[in-house]
Amino acid sequence: MSEQNNKNHARFVPIYHFVASTALLALIIGAAINLFDAMNQKTGLYSASLILVITLVLSVVWLYSRVFALKAQDRAIRAEENLRHFMATGKALDSRLRMSQIIALRFAGDDEFLALAKRAVDENLSNKEIKMSIQHWRADNDRA
Repeated sequence: MSEQNNKNHARFVPIYHFVASTALLALIIGAAINLFDAMNQKTGLYSASLILVITLVLSVVWLYSRVFALKAQDRAIRAEENLRHFMATGKALDSRLRMSQIIALRFAGDDEFLALAKRAVDENLSNKEIKMSIQHWRADNDRA
């Protein structure tokens, strides 16, 4: 695996991000077409409606399965970075840091973490600006 940096740190899971999303989109379109056909033919309306509802529920489950996992990871990252900051300074992270900033700070090496955390608060840096400011990238290969 190549060294992680700002340009290659995003992770895509092809089956989830591309195959499943495309299949769900096709399923929604097919279910909607099926429902409109059933409405025009005035037959099978109940089954077509159920198929569309099941498809929509499946789409919500697909979406929230990712959202809930990322929320749990975000909480873990906040706790880890808060501990990291506390170990270095004896103080918790500044409460003005947004979650997106804390997530970006996890990539900063220990030598620049404290200064970059302070700068992120003082200059209200975006997560992208924080990542671009990092000189010594600390890989996070566990993020799903």
